[in-house]
Amino acid sequence: MPYTDGFKSEMVKRMVGPGAVSAAALARQVGVSQPTLSQWLREANKLAAMTPPPEEKKPAVPAALKQRTPEEKLRVLVAAQGLTGEALGALLRGEGLHEEKLQEWRQAAAGALGGASTQALPAKERRRLAAAEKRVKELERELRRKEKVLAETAALLVLERKLQAMGWDERELGDEDDAADEKHEK
Repeated sequence: MPYTDGFKSEMVKRMVGPGAVSAAALARQVGVSQPTLSQWLREANKLAAMTPPPEEKKPAVPAALKQRTPEEKLRVLVAAQGLTGEALGALLRGEGLHEEKLQEWRQAAAGALGGASTQALPAKERRRLAAAEKRVKELERELRRKEKVLAETAALLVLERKLQAMGWDERELGDEDDAADEKHEK
């Protein structure tokens, strides 16, 4: 069944405009299949990518500097889901975003939903991570041991300098120890 350009345009506006609705939800509302709605959205994004925006429609504040609400970020993430190439580029231009910002939002959303857990890692990566953590613990233990030995050595050096400042000499200490040993043996 052929649809008018006006109807197609209205459906695309409902999928990307304020209070955007997903293609699946809109399909349930209007009775048009979700793949058809998605196709209209892709076509509209291609057209938007080819048409330069009129000068009078430029926002006063650059969209990239605009603080976005979590709802706006989620709307953009949903709209970008499954888009690639020119269609994604058109969406990002329309939203005034760079792809890096979209990736940042995706990572934040995944982290908020528990996507940052170690269970999400492949088994090989989990083993590598566990081995690295074990190695770090061993190195920390070795570092603490060496710091302790270094502190003891420093204390002995300070003590030796104090004894030398008081006029004690290692040779004298050695001679006194020998004399004390000889007295003890008798």
